[in-house]
Amino acid sequence: MAIDIKSYKKKFLDDQKPNINLVPFIDILFTIMIFLVVTSNFSAVDAPIDATDSGATGKPNVTDVSGDAEYYIVPVANLHKVTVNGVDRSDAISGGAVGVQAKVMDEGQMSIKPGEIIITTPGGISPEKAVQRPNT
Repeated sequence: MAIDIKSYKKKFLDDQKPNINLVPFIDILFTIMIFLVVTSNFSAVDAPIDATDSGATGKPNVTDVSGDAEYYIVPVANLHKVTVNGVDRSDAISGGAVGVQAKVMDEGQMSIKPGEIIITTPGGISPEKAVQRPNT
């Protein structure tokens, strides 16, 4: 009886090859990924909540300003037109901002669009008094 060395050697070498089981590796990988997603902070901007609320009404948030100012500066990107009660007051623009009287901001209506502000004043306030050129 002859011993088949080739088949024995092949069987022995096949048994010696390492087998990598990927199931525990994938489980551990998903566990780490879930941990990172749950503990991460994905906020893009750390803006105060009041800043986002002021854009909803169209009026700037002036509650955090200390003191009793008669006029507040309202900056708008690329500001080129200011209309008060239908009167063009674009001459009051200085440096992309305009000074608006506090009473107008509290009691009037302001519509702020890119490059334009439309203001409706409460009764008794003229357009010249409602909007002034900011002091630089």
